Amino acid sequence: MDESRALQGKQWLEALLQLSGLSATVQLGASPVDPEESQWLLIDHAQLSPEQVQSLIGAEGMVLDSIQYLANTILNLGQDREKQGAFTIELDGYRVRRQEELRAMADHAAEQVRQTGEEFELKSLSSAERRQIHTFLKECTDLETYSRGQEPDRRLVVKRLSS
Repeated sequence: MDESRALQGKQWLEALLQLSGLSATVQLGASPVDPEESQWLLIDHAQLSPEQVQSLIGAEGMVLDSIQYLANTILNLGQDREKQGAFTIELDGYRVRRQEELRAMADHAAEQVRQTGEEFELKSLSSAERRQIHTFLKECTDLETYSRGQEPDRRLVVKRLSS
């Protein structure tokens, strides 16, 4: 993503926070897992109370996910496909912690499938989280992943690769 698009994302998020009555700045960053993955917008929580931080993250990250969805939708609106980019919004280390949890879930699912030979379903994941686990398990040449069901009951399935 070019620098002007990244700055546009930063400005958009700062304006949203200001309109919400929150005094916080936003820094540009990169994914700690894959720096090419997306442009990270890091909300500086130093000026926010713990209650404000929690309300911005929301239960199971739902508010942060919603803000991220809005950012990606609005900032890519009207952009040519090659100029579109992905934004990840981080607050107080939530995304990093969640990525570690998702990596552990992916490893556990892979281990279960290898031990039992049966498919393993992961439930209660957002579409972005399902995508992350798909990406984590791509490196497992003996396994495949796919999604099953319809929202809000969509699940990620891990199974042995068919021979």
